[in-house]
Amino acid sequence: MDDLLKILDPLHAEDLANTEHPSIFDENEAYDMLIMRLPVIDTLLDMTSMSFIITPEKSYYYNKGEKRFQVFDDRFNGPYKTIDTVVDRLLKAFSKYKDLIADMEEFLYLDKNRGNFMTQWMDLKRDILRIERVLLRTSETMQEVIEYYEDLEGFPINNYVDLHEHLDRITRSAGHQLSKLDYLYSFYNTRTNEKMNSLIFALTIISAVFLPLNLVVGFFGMNTSGLPFAEGTIGTLKAILLMFSLMTVTSFIVYLSYKKVKTPEE
Repeated sequence: MDDLLKILDPLHAEDLANTEHPSIFDENEAYDMLIMRLPVIDTLLDMTSMSFIITPEKSYYYNKGEKRFQVFDDRFNGPYKTIDTVVDRLLKAFSKYKDLIADMEEFLYLDKNRGNFMTQWMDLKRDILRIERVLLRTSETMQEVIEYYEDLEGFPINNYVDLHEHLDRITRSAGHQLSKLDYLYSFYNTRTNEKMNSLIFALTIISAVFLPLNLVVGFFGMNTSGLPFAEGTIGTLKAILLMFSLMTVTSFIVYLSYKKVKTPEE
Protein backbone atom coordinates (compact mmCIF):
# COMPACT_ATOMS: atom_id res chain seq x y z
CA MET A 1 0.00 0.00 0.00
CA ASP A 2 2.84 2.38 0.83
CA ASP A 3 4.41 1.62 -2.55
CA LEU A 4 1.18 2.68 -4.24
CA LEU A 5 1.08 5.98 -2.37
CA LYS A 6 4.65 6.69 -3.41
CA ILE A 7 3.98 6.29 -7.14
CA LEU A 8 0.46 7.81 -7.16
CA ASP A 9 0.28 11.18 -8.90
CA PRO A 10 -1.25 13.86 -6.59
CA LEU A 11 -3.63 14.93 -9.34
CA HIS A 12 -4.82 11.34 -9.71
CA ALA A 13 -5.29 11.15 -5.94
CA GLU A 14 -7.65 14.13 -6.17
CA ASP A 15 -9.54 12.48 -9.02
CA LEU A 16 -9.90 9.25 -7.06
CA ALA A 17 -11.37 11.11 -4.08
CA ASN A 18 -13.78 13.18 -6.19
CA THR A 19 -17.31 11.88 -5.54
CA GLU A 20 -18.63 13.43 -8.77
CA HIS A 21 -15.81 12.56 -11.16
CA PRO A 22 -17.00 11.33 -14.58
CA SER A 23 -15.93 7.97 -15.99
CA ILE A 24 -12.35 7.87 -17.23
CA PHE A 25 -9.59 5.36 -18.01
CA ASP A 26 -6.07 6.75 -17.77
CA GLU A 27 -3.08 4.60 -18.76
CA ASN A 28 0.29 5.24 -17.07
CA GLU A 29 3.64 3.48 -16.90
CA ALA A 30 3.41 2.41 -13.25
CA TYR A 31 -0.36 1.99 -12.95
CA ASP A 32 -3.69 2.58 -14.70
CA MET A 33 -6.51 4.62 -13.20
CA LEU A 34 -10.14 3.64 -13.77
CA ILE A 35 -13.10 5.69 -12.56
CA MET A 36 -16.61 4.44 -13.30
CA ARG A 37 -19.55 6.76 -12.68
CA LEU A 38 -22.85 4.92 -12.40
CA PRO A 39 -26.46 5.80 -11.50
CA VAL A 40 -27.84 4.48 -8.23
CA ILE A 41 -31.62 4.24 -7.98
CA ASP A 42 -33.04 4.00 -4.47
CA THR A 43 -35.88 6.27 -3.40
CA LEU A 44 -34.33 9.01 -5.54
CA LEU A 45 -31.81 8.91 -8.36
CA ASP A 46 -28.20 9.45 -7.32
CA MET A 47 -24.78 8.97 -8.89
CA THR A 48 -21.69 7.22 -7.57
CA SER A 49 -18.10 7.30 -8.84
CA MET A 50 -16.06 4.16 -8.16
CA SER A 51 -12.30 4.63 -8.33
CA PHE A 52 -9.71 1.93 -9.06
CA ILE A 53 -5.95 1.73 -9.47
CA ILE A 54 -4.67 -1.21 -11.52
CA THR A 55 -1.00 -2.09 -11.20
CA PRO A 56 0.91 -4.88 -13.00
CA GLU A 57 0.50 -7.13 -9.93
CA LYS A 58 -2.86 -6.27 -8.33
CA SER A 59 -5.59 -3.63 -8.17
CA TYR A 60 -6.98 -1.27 -5.54
CA TYR A 61 -10.36 0.25 -4.78
CA TYR A 62 -10.45 3.69 -3.20
CA ASN A 63 -13.06 3.82 -0.44
CA LYS A 64 -14.18 7.46 -0.44
CA GLY A 65 -16.06 7.14 2.84
CA GLU A 66 -13.07 5.79 4.75
CA LYS A 67 -10.55 7.65 2.56
CA ARG A 68 -8.31 4.66 2.09
CA PHE A 69 -7.40 2.02 -0.48
CA GLN A 70 -8.70 -1.54 -0.37
CA VAL A 71 -6.55 -4.09 -2.16
CA PHE A 72 -7.89 -6.81 -4.47
CA ASP A 73 -5.97 -10.05 -4.68
CA ASP A 74 -7.27 -10.65 -8.19
CA ARG A 75 -6.06 -7.88 -10.48
CA PHE A 76 -9.06 -7.79 -12.82
CA ASN A 77 -11.85 -9.75 -11.14
CA GLY A 78 -11.83 -7.43 -8.12
CA PRO A 79 -12.85 -4.32 -10.10
CA TYR A 80 -15.17 -6.39 -12.28
CA LYS A 81 -17.16 -7.81 -9.34
CA THR A 82 -17.40 -4.39 -7.66
CA ILE A 83 -18.72 -2.70 -10.79
CA ASP A 84 -20.94 -5.64 -11.77
CA THR A 85 -22.72 -5.54 -8.40
CA VAL A 86 -23.76 -1.90 -8.94
CA VAL A 87 -24.74 -2.52 -12.58
CA ASP A 88 -26.92 -5.51 -11.63
CA ARG A 89 -28.76 -3.38 -9.05
CA LEU A 90 -29.20 -0.69 -11.68
CA LEU A 91 -30.67 -3.17 -14.16
CA LYS A 92 -33.30 -4.23 -11.64
CA ALA A 93 -34.02 -0.72 -10.34
CA PHE A 94 -34.44 0.78 -13.82
CA SER A 95 -37.59 -1.31 -14.27
CA LYS A 96 -39.26 1.14 -11.86
CA TYR A 97 -39.08 3.83 -14.53
CA LYS A 98 -40.49 1.44 -17.13
CA ASP A 99 -43.45 0.65 -14.88
CA LEU A 100 -44.16 4.32 -14.19
CA ILE A 101 -44.12 5.16 -17.90
CA ALA A 102 -46.36 2.16 -18.67
CA ASP A 103 -48.85 3.38 -16.05
CA MET A 104 -48.84 6.89 -17.55
CA GLU A 105 -49.43 5.40 -20.99
CA GLU A 106 -52.37 3.29 -19.79
CA PHE A 107 -54.00 6.24 -18.02
CA LEU A 108 -53.74 8.33 -21.18
CA TYR A 109 -55.21 5.61 -23.39
CA LEU A 110 -58.09 5.12 -20.94
CA ASP A 111 -58.58 8.92 -20.89
CA LYS A 112 -58.38 9.00 -17.11
CA ASN A 113 -57.70 12.33 -15.43
CA ARG A 114 -54.18 12.72 -14.02
CA GLY A 115 -53.67 16.16 -12.62
CA ASN A 116 -49.97 15.51 -11.94
CA PHE A 117 -49.12 14.27 -15.45
CA MET A 118 -46.73 17.09 -16.36
CA THR A 119 -44.97 16.99 -12.97
CA GLN A 120 -44.43 13.25 -13.22
CA TRP A 121 -43.40 13.56 -16.88
CA MET A 122 -40.79 16.19 -16.06
CA ASP A 123 -39.36 14.12 -13.19
CA LEU A 124 -39.06 11.01 -15.36
CA LYS A 125 -37.59 12.94 -18.28
CA ARG A 126 -34.95 14.55 -16.05
CA ASP A 127 -33.92 11.30 -14.35
CA ILE A 128 -33.73 9.18 -17.49
CA LEU A 129 -31.81 11.87 -19.36
CA ARG A 130 -29.25 11.90 -16.53
CA ILE A 131 -28.99 8.12 -16.61
CA GLU A 132 -28.51 8.04 -20.38
CA ARG A 133 -25.93 10.85 -20.34
CA VAL A 134 -23.85 9.22 -17.59
CA LEU A 135 -24.03 5.72 -19.05
CA LEU A 136 -22.99 6.84 -22.52
CA ARG A 137 -19.63 7.94 -21.17
CA THR A 138 -19.34 4.99 -18.79
CA SER A 139 -19.96 2.57 -21.65
CA GLU A 140 -17.29 4.28 -23.76
CA THR A 141 -14.85 4.05 -20.86
CA MET A 142 -15.53 0.34 -20.42
CA GLN A 143 -14.90 -0.17 -24.13
CA GLU A 144 -11.52 1.54 -23.72
CA VAL A 145 -10.65 -0.83 -20.87
CA ILE A 146 -11.55 -3.87 -22.95
CA GLU A 147 -9.55 -2.71 -25.96
CA TYR A 148 -6.51 -1.89 -23.80
CA TYR A 149 -6.38 -5.20 -21.90
CA GLU A 150 -7.97 -7.66 -24.35
CA ASP A 151 -4.64 -9.11 -25.54
CA LEU A 152 -3.24 -9.38 -22.02
CA GLU A 153 -2.96 -12.89 -20.60
CA GLY A 154 -5.28 -13.44 -17.65
CA PHE A 155 -7.68 -10.67 -18.56
CA PRO A 156 -11.27 -12.03 -18.18
CA ILE A 157 -12.50 -10.46 -21.39
CA ASN A 158 -15.83 -12.32 -21.37
CA ASN A 159 -16.69 -10.86 -17.97
CA TYR A 160 -15.90 -7.33 -19.07
CA VAL A 161 -17.68 -7.75 -22.41
CA ASP A 162 -20.76 -8.95 -20.51
CA LEU A 163 -20.48 -5.92 -18.23
CA HIS A 164 -20.21 -3.63 -21.24
CA GLU A 165 -23.29 -5.28 -22.77
CA HIS A 166 -25.27 -4.61 -19.60
CA LEU A 167 -24.28 -0.95 -19.69
CA ASP A 168 -25.29 -0.71 -23.34
CA ARG A 169 -28.58 -2.45 -22.60
CA ILE A 170 -29.53 0.07 -19.92
CA THR A 171 -28.43 2.93 -22.19
CA ARG A 172 -30.59 1.65 -25.06
CA SER A 173 -33.50 1.12 -22.68
CA ALA A 174 -33.12 4.69 -21.40
CA GLY A 175 -33.21 5.98 -24.99
CA HIS A 176 -36.32 3.91 -25.68
CA GLN A 177 -38.07 5.22 -22.57
CA LEU A 178 -37.20 8.79 -23.56
CA SER A 179 -38.83 8.17 -26.95
CA LYS A 180 -41.94 6.86 -25.21
CA LEU A 181 -42.02 9.93 -22.97
CA ASP A 182 -41.82 12.20 -26.03
CA TYR A 183 -44.69 10.29 -27.64
CA LEU A 184 -46.77 10.47 -24.45
CA TYR A 185 -46.15 14.22 -24.27
CA SER A 186 -47.36 14.65 -27.86
CA PHE A 187 -50.38 12.44 -27.16
CA TYR A 188 -51.18 14.39 -23.97
CA ASN A 189 -50.89 17.71 -25.80
CA THR A 190 -53.13 16.48 -28.60
CA ARG A 191 -55.75 15.26 -26.12
CA THR A 192 -55.58 18.54 -24.19
CA ASN A 193 -55.86 20.61 -27.39
CA GLU A 194 -58.88 18.58 -28.49
CA LYS A 195 -60.62 19.23 -25.20
CA MET A 196 -59.72 22.92 -25.39
CA ASN A 197 -61.02 23.15 -28.96
CA SER A 198 -64.28 21.47 -27.92
CA LEU A 199 -64.67 23.95 -25.08
CA ILE A 200 -63.96 26.92 -27.37
CA PHE A 201 -66.42 25.55 -29.94
CA ALA A 202 -69.14 25.20 -27.28
CA LEU A 203 -68.53 28.76 -26.10
CA THR A 204 -68.70 29.96 -29.71
CA ILE A 205 -72.05 28.21 -30.21
CA ILE A 206 -73.44 29.74 -27.04
CA SER A 207 -72.19 33.19 -28.07
CA ALA A 208 -73.69 32.83 -31.57
CA VAL A 209 -77.07 31.79 -30.17
CA PHE A 210 -77.32 34.48 -27.51
CA LEU A 211 -75.78 37.39 -29.42
CA PRO A 212 -79.07 38.30 -31.18
CA LEU A 213 -80.85 38.07 -27.81
CA ASN A 214 -78.36 40.50 -26.31
CA LEU A 215 -78.95 42.88 -29.19
CA VAL A 216 -82.73 42.74 -28.68
CA VAL A 217 -82.41 43.24 -24.93
CA GLY A 218 -80.01 46.13 -25.46
CA PHE A 219 -82.31 47.69 -28.07
CA PHE A 220 -85.41 47.56 -25.87
CA GLY A 221 -83.40 48.71 -22.90
CA MET A 222 -82.71 52.12 -24.49
CA ASN A 223 -84.33 54.94 -22.58
CA THR A 224 -85.86 56.60 -25.66
CA SER A 225 -89.37 57.22 -26.90
CA GLY A 226 -91.09 55.46 -29.80
CA LEU A 227 -89.78 51.95 -29.06
CA PRO A 228 -91.77 49.06 -30.60
CA PHE A 229 -94.19 47.25 -28.31
CA ALA A 230 -94.04 50.14 -25.85
CA GLU A 231 -97.78 50.74 -26.20
CA GLY A 232 -100.40 48.23 -25.10
CA THR A 233 -100.53 45.54 -22.44
CA ILE A 234 -98.78 42.65 -24.26
CA GLY A 235 -95.58 44.40 -25.29
CA THR A 236 -93.47 42.22 -23.05
CA LEU A 237 -95.01 39.04 -24.50
CA LYS A 238 -94.28 40.26 -28.02
CA ALA A 239 -90.67 41.00 -27.10
CA ILE A 240 -90.30 37.50 -25.61
CA LEU A 241 -91.76 35.91 -28.73
CA LEU A 242 -89.39 37.96 -30.88
CA MET A 243 -86.37 36.84 -28.86
CA PHE A 244 -87.53 33.22 -28.93
CA SER A 245 -87.96 33.39 -32.71
CA LEU A 246 -84.49 34.89 -33.15
CA MET A 247 -82.97 32.20 -30.89
CA THR A 248 -84.71 29.46 -32.89
CA VAL A 249 -83.54 30.83 -36.24
CA THR A 250 -80.00 31.38 -34.97
CA SER A 251 -79.83 27.87 -33.48
CA PHE A 252 -81.02 26.38 -36.78
CA ILE A 253 -78.40 28.32 -38.76
CA VAL A 254 -75.63 27.24 -36.34
CA TYR A 255 -76.82 23.62 -36.57
CA LEU A 256 -76.69 23.67 -40.37
CA SER A 257 -73.21 25.20 -40.28
CA TYR A 258 -71.98 22.58 -37.80
CA LYS A 259 -73.49 19.75 -39.85
CA LYS A 260 -71.82 21.06 -43.00
CA VAL A 261 -68.44 21.14 -41.30
CA LYS A 262 -68.80 17.64 -39.88
CA THR A 263 -70.12 16.07 -43.11
CA PRO A 264 -67.19 15.07 -45.39
CA GLU A 265 -67.32 16.36 -48.93
CA GLU A 266 -68.04 13.77 -51.58
